[in-house]
Amino acid sequence: MRVLVVEDDPEVRGVVVTALRAVGFAVDQAADWSQADVSISVNDYDCLVLDRILPEGDSAGQLRRRRAAGLAVPALMLTALDDVTDRVAGFEAGADDYVVKPFVAAELVLRVRALCRRRGSTVPAVLRAGDVEVDTARREVRRDGILLTLTPKEFSVLEMLLVRRPAVVSRSDLLEHCWDELADPASNVVDVVVGQLRRKLGDPPLITTVRGSGYRIDLAGR
Repeated sequence: MRVLVVEDDPEVRGVVVTALRAVGFAVDQAADWSQADVSISVNDYDCLVLDRILPEGDSAGQLRRRRAAGLAVPALMLTALDDVTDRVAGFEAGADDYVVKPFVAAELVLRVRALCRRRGSTVPAVLRAGDVEVDTARREVRRDGILLTLTPKEFSVLEMLLVRRPAVVSRSDLLEHCWDELADPASNVVDVVVGQLRRKLGDPPLITTVRGSGYRIDLAGR
């Protein structure tokens, strides 16, 4: 899942980005709406985290205009404005959730994850393929009942492959949704992570390479 954090305070932005990346989100960042608009125009985000007050002014008005223009990505407002009228104004402008500063990073992560799941089809709490079970809430993976230790990136790739099953997921799609804008599209980073994931999942093979197209979950191992 890919998130854009729009926050002009470097310290707060760093806390949010670090917390989200620590649990496997691909995170891009912007300091104002001008930078955010560029990122939104070229990337497919699952959620936006927006500081309420940015250099261009109140994000409520900025979001309202973009909603009117067709922006449908779920958005969470992050702000020190905790008056009821401020929260109502945020929701009326098109925000899907509202978190008041100071915030607890763990709660913010849970709220962002919930918003990401609103986009498109709902991701089940537990994904299964053969003897592999993925608990998307606890971020746990088991094969034949044995708990596996995956990195956040490996978990994100496996989750996306299971959600898209039985379709083939292209390398570009995996790069788009599981990595941030710092990832080099010409690198083999996707292949490396898939290789690590295969080794940890063990036999029989679960992930198949479809030459020239990408990867898919294949219980037959073909």
